[in-house]
Amino acid sequence: MPVSTLKIEHARFALTLDGERRIIQDASILIEGQRIARVGKAAELAEVGADRVIDGRRFVVTPGFFNGHMHISYAHAVRGIFPDDLANRLFHVFNLQSAMTEEEEYLTTLLGILELLQNGTTCFLDPGTTRFPDACLQAYQDSGIRVAWAECVTDRPAPVKLPRFLAAESIERSAAFIDRWDGKLDGRMSAWAMAFSAETASAELLQGLKRLVDERGVRLTLHHQSGDDARTQYQQEHGAASPTEYLESLGVLGPNVVLAHVLGLNAAEVDAVARTGTSVVMCPTSAMKEAKGLHLNGNLPEFLAQGVNVAFGSDSANSSNHLDIIRSMNLAALQYKDARQDLGAISAEAALEMATLSSARAFGLGDVVGSIETGKKADLVLFDTHRPEWQALFNPVNNLIYNADGRSVDTVIVDGRVVVEGGRQSFVDADALYDKVQAIGESLQARTGITFPRSRWPIV
Repeated sequence: MPVSTLKIEHARFALTLDGERRIIQDASILIEGQRIARVGKAAELAEVGADRVIDGRRFVVTPGFFNGHMHISYAHAVRGIFPDDLANRLFHVFNLQSAMTEEEEYLTTLLGILELLQNGTTCFLDPGTTRFPDACLQAYQDSGIRVAWAECVTDRPAPVKLPRFLAAESIERSAAFIDRWDGKLDGRMSAWAMAFSAETASAELLQGLKRLVDERGVRLTLHHQSGDDARTQYQQEHGAASPTEYLESLGVLGPNVVLAHVLGLNAAEVDAVARTGTSVVMCPTSAMKEAKGLHLNGNLPEFLAQGVNVAFGSDSANSSNHLDIIRSMNLAALQYKDARQDLGAISAEAALEMATLSSARAFGLGDVVGSIETGKKADLVLFDTHRPEWQALFNPVNNLIYNADGRSVDTVIVDGRVVVEGGRQSFVDADALYDKVQAIGESLQARTGITFPRSRWPIV
């Protein structure tokens, strides 16, 4: 059966993220089936035809973006209900989520995917949020997005409502999840293991999950933070200098491990992450919204200086509240310049690398996606530069990181398939979906009794 071809012709710029970090002006990209067949100057591909041609003259083309930590399946229905100063937000979060039905989770997941794609995210990690994977599979299939997901397991008490099993059962459940889902959807789906955190998992569980992912050739993720109090606690309970060094002593760190949030680490902990080849996900908007002291407790420049693979995450639509990774790139490139009073702290180019190529490596997909190169899967984003924030256009990386956001995304391609065009998707009736999720949010609050004043200002 002949493979369909798609050509993006005369793109204003293509930000390839290839080995030379070439920015090709007046570029053309030929896609055959799922993969990029050729990329170069438009003149070089002038005689190459295709089944479909996209006129790229108003577009900047980038690799698709990654969201490395995205609790996708509940928050849209109750987005924005929590007051800014609510101290025990996570307690309510997990109680709300546990009350959702299968149909409700499917619909909220679908809305999350819609927002991700329309903002240029082509691949994301759901770290154990989904309770009804069979129902949500349809959302992943219809949307065409690339996804990694896991089943969250714990075997120790937690301050919030989490699934808890004995260590052996937790490992068995994780193995069954990986065996069932990894490689589905023509390879667009990856299945990982996920212990919620080192605090909620025994050494037996952590080590068992690490052995599991080593054997299966997949990845392990967990929430991870440190700080002075945590280091004191781990010294007393485990004889370890810090939470990070505790994980290293158990053999739980490594190139197939991704730690999310990673706030409060000291220099020795950053060294442990780098030494073991562990990847990290920073969630800058979530950290700032929750007053985590990102300028004091974030180690992003130090991670980059030691060659650690870094990705960005949103956490959830009730943590950062938005799923726009461009805004995360912008924040990272601004925050650390100011915090360290160093104009060279995080460049625009470094921010873009983290959202694309570095993320792909963290996901174990560095040879598959993350850059615009021959042979890689065609996960691409086309930005419409006929918008005020793109004027005037000389350095497209600066325009993207410092000027733009997801609203200028015009076209998104995943696995060679156009899934967003003209800023719109076609896999779901968006207006009907919005109404359904609004109703879910109202029902969830009524059923659980978890509700708050709608506004500090009067709504009349």
